[in-house]
Amino acid sequence: MDNNTVNNVDNLEVKPHSCADSQNFWLWLGALVIGGVFGMLGIEWINTAANFIATVFTRLFQFIAVPTIALAVTITLATFGTRKDTGRIFRRTITYTLLTTIAASAVGMLLYRIISPGNLPTELVHSSKAADAIPHEVQGAASYYEYVLGIVPDNIMRPFFEGNVLSVLLIAVAVGIALAKMPDTDNKRTLMSGLSGLQDLVSKLIHWLIHALPLGILAFAAQLSAEVSTGVVVSSIGKYVAVILGGNVLQFFVVLPLFLVARGLNPIKVMRAMTPAVLMALFTKSSAATLPVTIQSAEERLGVDSKVARFVLPICTTINMNGCAAFIFVTSLFVMQNGGVDLSLTTMIVWLFISVIAAIGNAGVPMGCYFLTLSLMSGIGAPIAILGIILPVFTVLDMIETAENVWSDSCVAAMTDHDLKRG
Repeated sequence: MDNNTVNNVDNLEVKPHSCADSQNFWLWLGALVIGGVFGMLGIEWINTAANFIATVFTRLFQFIAVPTIALAVTITLATFGTRKDTGRIFRRTITYTLLTTIAASAVGMLLYRIISPGNLPTELVHSSKAADAIPHEVQGAASYYEYVLGIVPDNIMRPFFEGNVLSVLLIAVAVGIALAKMPDTDNKRTLMSGLSGLQDLVSKLIHWLIHALPLGILAFAAQLSAEVSTGVVVSSIGKYVAVILGGNVLQFFVVLPLFLVARGLNPIKVMRAMTPAVLMALFTKSSAATLPVTIQSAEERLGVDSKVARFVLPICTTINMNGCAAFIFVTSLFVMQNGGVDLSLTTMIVWLFISVIAAIGNAGVPMGCYFLTLSLMSGIGAPIAILGIILPVFTVLDMIETAENVWSDSCVAAMTDHDLKRG
């Protein structure tokens, strides 16, 4: 294998915290506040400009996300695939992912039993208007079985064109392992050199986007503030929303920090370093689109080893869905309850594990959790019209859940890196 390729990965420069980092932190928060104020002004041209800039930023990060996943996983496995560290990294990633995701659903179950959301009026549950509120493309969605089957690619280029994150991950893993098993020939060195060059190019594009991020945060904040001020996302269905939001808050500020403390890490330090990624996730509602920022923040601000960050984070982006698991679990209970199902403790525990498995199959894209819940509820004949009632508040729920997902990804990467450094 080309020694330069190995050295490029092993010797990635990690920038320590500095005054510049502190300035950036306040710059991001300042952009958040100013954007919120702009949105509340209700000035049409400001709202139009904010929507345009927010859409541009989302598209750019989605554009860079797929090659980031493909190159990061492929190069990491090709370079380290035959080392013992790779197995240790993978095992810890899976272990922490399962523990944090099960914890998120368990918190949701606890709150559901404490708050006990009541049933909606029967005529509303079966209302055609509520069903019509579900987007047409989601109403006609395939079953969960077909969704999972669709992850297996039948064309090497289609997953990249369609942005199918899980399919891209499967291809990247297969190619990376194949490269690791290939003999050290000129052809292999040429392939590795080309992939390394592409990764350097993608890294440069990511840095450019990071430098422009304050403008994006300002636009995202203005966009959300304008929606709230016009009443688009302020309606709710009471106790159900309280369970979802309460579970996310507890997971974000209590459960995940406790995981970090248990591994000897400072949650405040980790959160401060990963703030750009969490904010980006909050507004884009896509952990996949946020991945370039997550990797950059983990490596350059938190000091996570590059081979850990570039292997763990792409995998976590596709399988570590704390917020999604909690949403699927709580929403499924709420829909089934309104459909007349007796929610015994045994039923709740069964659906807790179903929600964890379903969340692992989520693609890390906007409305992914909503789609999965709809598929599961359709499969058991539950009253899916309720999902149309939930839709008006889903925008806010999706934002918070995605931020929690990326925060959980960051915690898993930090804990895995900490474990490896301790030996």
